[in-house]
Amino acid sequence: MSDENPLQPPWLNAPPVDPYPYEESHDLRTGPKLHPTLDGLLPYIGVWRGRGRGGYPTIEDFDYAQEIRISHDGRPFLCYESRAWLLDEQSRPVRPAGREMGWWRPVLDGDDRATNEWEALMSTPTGVMELHIGKRTGTQLEFATDAVVRTPTAKEVTAGHRLFGIVEGALLYAQEMAAVGHGLTPHLSARLIRVGG
Repeated sequence: MSDENPLQPPWLNAPPVDPYPYEESHDLRTGPKLHPTLDGLLPYIGVWRGRGRGGYPTIEDFDYAQEIRISHDGRPFLCYESRAWLLDEQSRPVRPAGREMGWWRPVLDGDDRATNEWEALMSTPTGVMELHIGKRTGTQLEFATDAVVRTPTAKEVTAGHRLFGIVEGALLYAQEMAAVGHGLTPHLSARLIRVGG
């Protein structure tokens, strides 16, 4: 019996590939053309940075800074990435805080046109993944969880509600969370200014 695998995949000894060849952009002046189904969220695309306040019944209130990047690659969805860090009383960074990646996509009608309904998947490195269903009204976007999936070691999060809006050129949001035995309770709110895009 031979030690060689007669079913070697063709990629096993293939040469290296070049870097990812498709551009993603948070700046509408460069990169791929925005997919027409995303026109309703065009004001959100960019890099945003600002401050917020957080709290929950099980923790002390805290101040934080945050950067959100909302980008696209020409297909009918947006990529959402958020990084936050805690601030002390003098607004100095204390340590990294929440991090999140997600995808926002419009619900299409029978003619492949965007409706005002949206779906979002949001995932954290702490083992929580949320499926949100939402609606867009003008430049306001409201999401509520349809399902929450957790790893065995993740904090017990059972529901969430998020409200995003573009107000006087800034990105504002408020987030409620149901977790560790508490119902939906205010958790985070922030105001971010566009710094890129």
